[in-house]
Amino acid sequence: MKSATGAYYVTFNPPEELVKATLEAVKIARLTGKTRKGVNEVIKSIERGQAKFVVIAMDVDPPEIVAFLPALCDEKKIPYMFVPSKKELGEVAGISVAASSVSIIDPGDAKGYIDEIAKKVAEIRSAKSK
Repeated sequence: MKSATGAYYVTFNPPEELVKATLEAVKIARLTGKTRKGVNEVIKSIERGQAKFVVIAMDVDPPEIVAFLPALCDEKKIPYMFVPSKKELGEVAGISVAASSVSIIDPGDAKGYIDEIAKKVAEIRSAKSK
C-alpha cells in the first residue's frame, strides 16, 4: 500500500475468521491481562520490549499514523495483525473511541489465541513473500 507521502508499507488482508479471533483475543487480554491503546502507547510498549502482540487498524486516516508499526514490530520481532476497523478495535479494547492500534503486554487467558494467530499470520506473510 502506498501512503500519501509516497512511502510503501506492507499490509495484507487477513481471513475474516482470523480478524474475529484477533478481536476476541484483544478483548480477553484486556479483561485478564494487560493492553496498551493508541499509537503512542503502542510505540512505547514495542520500544521497551513489553509488547507481545500488536493489532493495527487498516482504516486509520492518514495511514502514516500507523504505517511504520509493521517495520518496528519486524525489527523487534513482535508479531502483529491487521484488522479492518479502528472503531471495532477501540470497542474490544474497552474504550469509547476508535483505536488506531493496540498492543498486548500480558495476554492473560488469551495466550493460546495469540500464539495461534501469530502462527497463522506468519504463514500468510511467508506465503505472500514467495
